[in-house]
Amino acid sequence: MTTKRPTNPPPAPAEAPLPAAPVEPDEEEGEAPVLRPVDPPGLPLPGITTYKRRPIVPSWLTSKPGFVSTVQRASSNAFYATVFHGIRTPWYALQLGLNAPRGTARLVRETGRWVWDSEGAPLRAYEVQRENTAEYLKLSRQRDGRVRLRTLVTLVGIVFGAAFALTLYVMAPGWLGVLAAAAVLVAGYWGAPQDHPVIGPAVLKTEIQKLTGPIVLRALDNIGNAKLSAAIKKGGDMNGMRFTSEITRDGPGYRADLDLPWGVTPEDIMEARKPLASGLRRKVGCVWPSADPTEHEGRLILWVGDKPMNETQKPDWPLLKSGSVDLFKPVVFGNDQRMGDVAVTLMFASVVVGSIPRMGKTFLMRLFLLIAALDVRAELHAFDFKGTGDFGALEPVCHRYRAGEEDEDILYALESLRELKAELRRRAKVIKSLPRSRCPESKVTPELASDKALGLHPIVVGLDECQKGFEHEKYGAEIEEICTDIAKRGPALGIVGMFGTQRPDAKSLPPGISANAVLRFCLKVMGHTANDMVLGTGAYKAGYRATMFSRTDRGICWMAGEGDDPRIVASAFVDALKAEQVVIRARKMREEYGNVTGHAIGQQPESGEASYDLLADILNVVPADEDKVWNEKVAARLATLRPEVYGGWKAETVTTNLRPHGITAQDVWGTTDEGKGTTRRGIARADITKAVTDRDGKRPGD
Repeated sequence: MTTKRPTNPPPAPAEAPLPAAPVEPDEEEGEAPVLRPVDPPGLPLPGITTYKRRPIVPSWLTSKPGFVSTVQRASSNAFYATVFHGIRTPWYALQLGLNAPRGTARLVRETGRWVWDSEGAPLRAYEVQRENTAEYLKLSRQRDGRVRLRTLVTLVGIVFGAAFALTLYVMAPGWLGVLAAAAVLVAGYWGAPQDHPVIGPAVLKTEIQKLTGPIVLRALDNIGNAKLSAAIKKGGDMNGMRFTSEITRDGPGYRADLDLPWGVTPEDIMEARKPLASGLRRKVGCVWPSADPTEHEGRLILWVGDKPMNETQKPDWPLLKSGSVDLFKPVVFGNDQRMGDVAVTLMFASVVVGSIPRMGKTFLMRLFLLIAALDVRAELHAFDFKGTGDFGALEPVCHRYRAGEEDEDILYALESLRELKAELRRRAKVIKSLPRSRCPESKVTPELASDKALGLHPIVVGLDECQKGFEHEKYGAEIEEICTDIAKRGPALGIVGMFGTQRPDAKSLPPGISANAVLRFCLKVMGHTANDMVLGTGAYKAGYRATMFSRTDRGICWMAGEGDDPRIVASAFVDALKAEQVVIRARKMREEYGNVTGHAIGQQPESGEASYDLLADILNVVPADEDKVWNEKVAARLATLRPEVYGGWKAETVTTNLRPHGITAQDVWGTTDEGKGTTRRGIARADITKAVTDRDGKRPGD
């Protein structure tokens, strides 16, 4: 008979029973599993204690967005209330005057009740009904004393009030009038109906429920997670669930930090945003659960805004009116839910932007191109295959620019990409030839990019609706090949490729590009496949779901690649008019630096179709008998002459492109199509003729 080993573990303290783990049985002998203690009693503690200091001052005082939102809310309400009541002051005075007799009567009646101690009458009547003579006599004596004292006070007040009024009448009759008016207003206020006061509130408040622990637990209990519900019903330690700090104000909203029950992750909460918002009684755009990358995988940060993110007033883009950019450093391009700044570093990365139509994808790409335009070293290539001219504001600073999806537009883009392919090879050779002291990491550095002799300046290529190029029957394969090369090798060589599509799939966004993109921006999409094409495989399963955005969440996206974990960002809103103002500033900066090239000065790709001469074309469309002409007419005539070149040009485009030739716009009198005479910005034909003569008349040695 086989002897069995003892199966009972050593005794453990009753108050803390030790868990036991089964050990595999001995297969040869067929013995039963042996249980051994998992935590030996003598096992020492790690000896590490962490402390997290609570902030000394409220977070809204230490956060600029929080302070600004709090002050703006308070000052706005105060200003509005002041204006509201100030305008209505005469009406208030009239109503108070009409109510003054009623208020006076009410004051006399209440004074009489006070003098005669009417409030004690029910007590005395009660004692009479009980035939409690002793208590009644006690109350009667108390009443007599009160009446004598109150009568005396009233008579003294009347006498002194009359004397004071007579004195004012003699010595300061103006003050008597003021006091009389004040007395009338007070009497009117006293006589107003209780259910209809004269002075009502200026701001009708819709109270937003303050976020509290019970409310958070109620909401979490109703999202349908069994582990959460079980922990909340258990109470006490709640299976490891607890609030790690007090719920505080954080920007324009509340922040709650809590540890979730064992086995529950923030991603489980993020995918149930709508039920969570229902439990919190907030709009879904107000509720933003997220993980805490500085803590463990079970820590949840629940931020609940006062307003939905798409309704909160966002601060202006910091670079809208002033400032320049270094593409090698982070640049603010948007805000998070708390309206805090969010920055992105475009260098050393390829960029993918995806969404369904009309969600702000093109605006976001144009914003990135504007950022690049404000770095005077950068060379811009912008291709709008949608053909609507959304990148048109960038023409004055683009080395290559095209808008359209026709064959000639795709060919233009291909020829530009061929130039970049050759540039990739050239840059690789230059970097290879540099000593390690100048190029220690075999990639472009800020110092190398600033050295004009090396030609390693940043190049930013943006292709909106890139699927139009990739799917072209004739040129698509070559475009895909070059773009994939840019996505793979471009970042190290100083070339940034940006690809935007409203149909993120394997054909629209080739795997060679999507797999090598570092920065990913996903606005609203309709399914998990598109979500993972933009944000990366497994993003949807991990809880980073752009499907949760609504149609009103324009400009709001998941951003991945800048930091350890994806985060939600609302890009700054810069419309076409504001973009043109930024480009005007960028063009001026580039002219001073000496970096206005290519399309910005009327040059086409070397391998493309025949180049054009802007000055000669203007002379062609402006007859000799027309001394001066509006720039808008010049743009329209040029577009008719060469639609593939000048299509989409505006009056401002003509002005900008003539400036490098020394020609400035001037006021020109003309007649509109309706026959009305007016003055608009235009050019003189003589200036164009002189510029051509000066240019063509120079000898090679001049």
